[in-house]
Amino acid sequence: MKILVAVKRVVDYNVKVRAKADGTGVETANVKMSMNPFDEIAVEEAVRLQETGKAQEIVAVSLGVAACQDTIRTALAMGADRGILVETDAELQPLAVAKLLKAVVEKEKPELVILGKQAIDDDANQTGQMLAALLGWPQGTFASKVALGDGTVEVTREVDGGLETVALKLPALVTTDLRLNEPRFVKLPNIMKAKKKPLEVLKPADLGVDVAPRLTTLKVQEPPKRQAGIKVGSVAELVDKLHNEAHVI
Repeated sequence: MKILVAVKRVVDYNVKVRAKADGTGVETANVKMSMNPFDEIAVEEAVRLQETGKAQEIVAVSLGVAACQDTIRTALAMGADRGILVETDAELQPLAVAKLLKAVVEKEKPELVILGKQAIDDDANQTGQMLAALLGWPQGTFASKVALGDGTVEVTREVDGGLETVALKLPALVTTDLRLNEPRFVKLPNIMKAKKKPLEVLKPADLGVDVAPRLTTLKVQEPPKRQAGIKVGSVAELVDKLHNEAHVI
């Protein structure tokens, strides 16, 4: 079995995100970047499946600027066998990402695609669902447990009411939730080995995909600072303030 894992380069989760002064986006200059945490979980799950003998090859795919090679190398250090970078300087929105991944899937023909349920930069939570729809594949989103069977994959999903277990026929797509696993610490020898693993670089044009943005960002700004709370002396005063000051009732 071949598993394809999508990984995204994002602002590190320990960094406080700041909007640019001109409001055109998020400041990324001289900011630490790393792999999206949900995608780390996806890579870890693929590696665990390979370690149990249920997968023979793991392909890590990233889309974006040339620096995304570092993100792919991290996935290779974690245990992926080879990488593919679809290099572009264009702003990639979820639909364009899904179309690019669809083209890569059709080229590589994996039996299982695993990716994080969302990226911590845009929190869109759309790419996995869009990709499954474009491929016509069954999907198991928000996975907290994945079990491969004979031609099937059983996915335990985290839903509002608790847990839901679905059985999907392969090929299938899975998006990972936080409780699926805890990614391993990457050791230095594996980082060195990752530098020698193959990494293919493609362009969107090579895949026949138009990545022109369909949405326009008008302005990006930080949320207003939260004001200090106040104490009220009675329920009547509380109701009065909610009605006349907050205008919520």
